[in-house]
Formats: sequence, structure tokens, C-alpha cells
Amino acid sequence: MSRLEKRPEPSRRMMLASPLIAAVAMLLTGSVMFFFLGQEPLHAFHVYFIKPWTTLYGVGELLLKATPLILCGVGLAIGFRANVANIGADGQLTVGAIAAGAVALYFDQVQAWWVLPLMLAAGALGGMLWAAIPALLRTRFNTSEILVSLMLVYVAYHLLSYLVHGPMRDPDGFNFPQSKMFGESATLPLLVEGLRVNAAFILSLVAAAAAWFFCKHTFAGYRMQVSGMAPAAALYAGFSEPRNVWLAFMVSGALAGVAGVGEVAGPLGQMQPSVSAGYGFAAIIVAYVGRLHPLGVVLSALLMSLLYIGGETAQIELQVPSAITGMFQGLLLFYLLAADLFIHYRFKPRKRHLPAVVGETA
Repeated sequence: MSRLEKRPEPSRRMMLASPLIAAVAMLLTGSVMFFFLGQEPLHAFHVYFIKPWTTLYGVGELLLKATPLILCGVGLAIGFRANVANIGADGQLTVGAIAAGAVALYFDQVQAWWVLPLMLAAGALGGMLWAAIPALLRTRFNTSEILVSLMLVYVAYHLLSYLVHGPMRDPDGFNFPQSKMFGESATLPLLVEGLRVNAAFILSLVAAAAAWFFCKHTFAGYRMQVSGMAPAAALYAGFSEPRNVWLAFMVSGALAGVAGVGEVAGPLGQMQPSVSAGYGFAAIIVAYVGRLHPLGVVLSALLMSLLYIGGETAQIELQVPSAITGMFQGLLLFYLLAADLFIHYRFKPRKRHLPAVVGETA
């Protein structure tokens, strides 16, 4: 029977090249898809991947979309390096946004510099508390952090929906499910006047640089990497698995919470029924395409942001379905996992056994 055989030592060059291979395969599949949609592939690719870069406003939107992806992706990558599968970044982002929104609404009449830092601290703490639930259940009861963190995403969605339909709803908002607009002291400053990209993008770059330093130059980062690459060696060395689980969830929860603050204190400027366009889930792809490296996450977040912006542009100009963005994201992850599979394993075809010839030796 044919089978996959583990390679003794996967090629490091191919591992670095696999995101590029996945991107090329995604483009080839996309060209076939555009052909069947009645679009000329080269023109469609220009609209999808080139046009967003041709205007200053488009570049600003790319950086704006990349911000929550970088923050969530960096946090998830640190956990994935230690085999801690936090799938619930979108829920932690939502709870972080709720906590920051509560601070902004409580100090609505206060015009002071400390409101925004307090919102950031509340958002990070909210994300950490939400991430603490799967960490506690994993370390105390050995539950699956994948299922728990995933289910908590939908709990967070319903919690946000309840708040914007009830306690946080704007009394002068004509019964729309949204809070009142935040004051000036509760909104992030813009990087460039006329664009929507704000100071949260700088925070995301600082977070990526800090994560790189943590992974490269701290014992905790080394301990988490060893635990992910060689669990048996980590156990022999006495590295604590619960400590890794808690650290991974706290870091990713805090960064996802800050990403939530960046949404409500940035382009939204208020609480709405949905504060995330699925950034927490897209960040899983971002982390893997970036090879779980903080600086690679920044580049892959820009690529994923381009898929978002390009999808919206193509939807308007080419009249293609909005689901095309999700399809490109899925193709990218599919081809990346397929490339990784053949980097770590090789295909062993089934051996044919020739029938013995009767009387051959006679």
C-alpha cells in the first residue's frame, strides 16, 4: 500500500520557500477561477493585487487592515511555537474591544491624555482574562484548548451583541444597536491626515519587534521553542508545560485585546455588533504563512490585508462575489499545508509483487 514516509531531515530552504510556493499556486488557481467567472485573468489580478498599492489611500487601508492581523498573528505564533493551539483570538479581540469600550463610555465626559492608555490596558486585560479560561481548563482538567477557545469566540460575539442592544446602546441612536461615538480623548491619533491608519499600526510593529526579542533572546522564548520542537526533550529538561500554556495564552490574549482596542478606538470609533471582520481567524493563516516568526508575520499580514482590500476592489470593479476573498485565503492555507506535508514527508508508492512463475526454477 502507498504511504507517506517521514523525511529524516526536512529541507530548510524548502521550508522557507513554501509560503512563496503556496502564493504561486494560489495565483494559478485564481487565474482559472477568474477565467470561469468570465474575467480576463491578468486584468483581474491587476485590479486585485496591484491597484490597492497605486493610491495613498489604498496603502493606508492596507496598513489599517494589517494592524489587527499583525497583533493577533504575533500572539498566536508564540503559542503555536510551543504547540499551544489558541484558535480563539477573535473572541479575545472582541472582549478586549468590550473592555476598552466600557472605559471610553464611562469616561465619556473626560478629556484627558490618560483615557487612551487606560483603554489599551483594559483591552489587553480583557483579552487576557478571556484567554485565561482555556488556559485554566487545559492545565487543570486537560481539556482541548482548541475546542474551548473556539467556542468562547461565539460566547464573546453574543456578549457584544447583548451589550450593544442593551447597556451600551446609544440612547439617542434611534434604536440602532451601537454605542455613542467615543470622545476625542478615546480615539487613536491618525498617522497621516486624510487616511484612516492610526497609531495602532505602530503598536503592532513594536509588538512584533518585542516578540522577536522574546523568542530570540529570552530563556522563556527558548523554553517554548524547545517544547514545541521536542516535547520529550523539554520534559526531560524539566520545562513546565503548564507554564508554557499560560504564557502563550496570556501573550496572545493581551495582543488580541489590543487589536480590539485598535478597532473600536480607530476606524469604528464606537461599539458595534461586530468589531472584527474575522481577523482572529485570518491571523491563524497569517501566523503559519509567516512561518511562526514575528517578522514573517508582519509580511504575511500585509499579504492577507491585500487579499481583503483587493477582494473589496474586485467586488466593486469586476462584480465578482465577495466570497472570493475567503476563497483566496483558504487556497493560500491549503497550498501551504500541502507544501509543508511534502517537505516533511515523502510519498512511497506501492511496490508491485510480480507473480511467481511456476516451474521457473525447474
